Amino acid sequence: MDSHPIQLNDIALFVEVARRKSFSLAARALAMPTSTLSRRIGQLEQAIGLRLINRNTRRLELTNAGAAYLRRCQGLVDEARLAHEQLQTLSASPQGRLTIAIPYSIAIWLLPDALKAFTERYPDLECEFDTSMKAAENSQGGPFDLVLRFGRSAPVSEPGAVEESISREIASLDTHLYASADYLREHGEPQQPSDLSNHECFRTTIDPEHSFWVLYNGQRSERVAVKGAIAGNSISVIGSLAGLGMGITRLPDCRALAPIIDSNGLRRILPEWRLEPLAVYAELPTAVMPAKTRVFMEFLRPWLEPVV
Repeated sequence: MDSHPIQLNDIALFVEVARRKSFSLAARALAMPTSTLSRRIGQLEQAIGLRLINRNTRRLELTNAGAAYLRRCQGLVDEARLAHEQLQTLSASPQGRLTIAIPYSIAIWLLPDALKAFTERYPDLECEFDTSMKAAENSQGGPFDLVLRFGRSAPVSEPGAVEESISREIASLDTHLYASADYLREHGEPQQPSDLSNHECFRTTIDPEHSFWVLYNGQRSERVAVKGAIAGNSISVIGSLAGLGMGITRLPDCRALAPIIDSNGLRRILPEWRLEPLAVYAELPTAVMPAKTRVFMEFLRPWLEPVV
């Protein structure tokens, strides 16, 4: 083993590279040259006397020794970072850059007003978001502090030696049906769930799986076959089309969506019935949450609360 002492900072650098599976992405997150980062990891390997990372492949891979080292070190690094941030927050607000991956269909209605208010409250934080579907669907190894997603429920992280991401539910949104006054004048208003089969309904995709809606009223539930000429996953676009009198749409009940409902003149129909809730959840690179990520998730929750 090399006589050069092991530097604790180099262990933290190794954890960052191992999690992101890329020297360049880790260097960007750490705001340091890639060459410097590579040299520091090399020094760590020399001090340990074992190779931790295979560099001769297209995709960076950990050796068996590297995977074992990551399992032992990542918790220590996270706890040390959290302790440092907690001391900082005693005298100052969260600082640095917060990177977010979020599908465009969520970002267009959630981020503009919420992000404006967030940056006004935390002026020392810089926010960088990516709305590309590729980024949101394949965040592992990417330079993101969190990935926001929609889903029926937050996926449960599988127990394992090395977790690549942690999922935490931010909110569960009740979903209701809406239509414009023009549509209801022309086509009539459904009085019971079965009436929906005779109306134009906006689905997520045009396939059998999404051609059935299940509605709930207390302990009662009804499964209804629906149809419609248009399908899509953008709440803002579908809300606008519903406002033009083109059909009935499902919309989550939350503060951030109220302007879309109001601006398109939409009215809730079948008010005693609701559909299956939609979860908004965040995928995080580690269970130890930095202060900047924590305050952002806490800030989002009121925007996702039901409209009273």
